[in-house]
Order: sequence, then C-alpha cells, then structure tokens
Amino acid sequence: MDNTQTTTANGGSGTPPPATQRRVLVVEDDPTIADAIAARLRAEGFSVHTAGDGPAAVDTAHAWQPDLLVLDIMLPGYDGLEVCRRVQALRPVPVLMLTARDDETDMLVGLGVGADDYMTKPFSMRELAARVHVLLRRVERATVAARSPRGGTLQLGDLSIDHAQRRVRVRGDDVHLTPTEFDLLACLAQTPRAVLSREQLLAEVWDWADASGTRTVDSHIKALRRKIGAERIRTVHGVGYALETPAP
Repeated sequence: MDNTQTTTANGGSGTPPPATQRRVLVVEDDPTIADAIAARLRAEGFSVHTAGDGPAAVDTAHAWQPDLLVLDIMLPGYDGLEVCRRVQALRPVPVLMLTARDDETDMLVGLGVGADDYMTKPFSMRELAARVHVLLRRVERATVAARSPRGGTLQLGDLSIDHAQRRVRVRGDDVHLTPTEFDLLACLAQTPRAVLSREQLLAEVWDWADASGTRTVDSHIKALRRKIGAERIRTVHGVGYALETPAP
C-alpha cells in the first residue's frame, strides 16, 4: 500500500466506522511513522485515515470530516502550517502538530495558525495517544460548557472571559484563542494572582501528569501572551505562572 495516498479506515475493512468512533486524520510523509501512528490509534479505538502530502491532507479533511488531525509540519506540496490554515478555514478541528525540529519558533507559529498542541520527534506512541484523547475530551467539555452556561462573564479589568461562549475580549475587542489557549487562560483566571506551577497547569489543562511536557505549557503561555498582552501573565521563575489583575 502506498502510504502517501489517503488510506483506508479501520485497518482497511471497507465498512463504515460505528457512529461513536472518533475519526483521526494522520498527515505524515514518512510511511513508517504514519503506519506506526495509525496502528496505535486504531488499537485505541479510532477510525484512521492517512495522507502523505499537503494537498491530499486538505482534500481528505474536507471529504472525511475528521474529529482531529495529527499533522507533521514538514510535508511535500505545502507544509503543515498551510494545511492547518486551510483545514481550520473549512471547519474548526483540534490539531496535534508534529515537528522534527525542537524549534520554539515553529511551535509558536503552529499554535498561532490554529494548532492545539505539539510534539517533537522522536516521541512515544503512548504519549501521542494520550494527547489525542486529551484533545478530544477538551472538545467534548467545551460542547457541554456551551450548552450549560456557567454564570456569565468573568471580568478582570479590561479582560473579559465568557465561559459559556468560550469568548475572550481585551478592551472590548474579540481575541481569537485556540481551545487549548482558552482553557489555559480560564485555568489561570480561576485564581487570579495565584501562582500555578507548570505541572499543575499541565495536569489541569492537558490532563497530562508527566513533567516532560512542561515545555508545551511554556509555548502555549508565549502564544497566549502575544494575543492578550505579555504583561497580563507573570512568570515566577522556577515555579510557574500567574494571571495579573488590576489592583482592587
């Protein structure tokens, strides 16, 4: 089978997946890596398609309507950043971005175009599967929150956080946040001025207790600062972060 083409779901059975089975599109031009990711996610109960280049990824996302993308940043055709832009323009979908380079600039750009999380190669399949589950649970929680309003808007100076609509405004202007960025801000806003450790934020926002993921927290904080203002999030070196609020 040529793994650079869109492939079969459910291990190639040709039968439609159950209505409750979540769909994951794996976009990776290395057939060995694509096969390994697809096999692990199928073992986790997901329906999986793969694509090996940018155009195939966008076409498959449009036709198949996946629930989540696992997306390599380096692709033929056009890169993962452009794939992310095009897919997100069609419909919001959580994106776990993969990069072979431990380059923070790439990570921040990826978060800026709509990715929700990232992993640097090499990575463990166990961790990748855990991150996929976490991202999908976050979407489910957001859907429930939208249907069950939680008491309106939290106002912190000129920063407002509407939990029900998952909407953020700064000085009256809407700020577009990814689902992960919103959850991170909401977590910090639960206890304004209190310092939360990276490990606490990782456990609360990502449901991930492994301290090896704390760089993910740092990169999302940097992306969040770019959108709401760097002065709003204070770094406590060696500890974590706190959301600054106007003095009473």
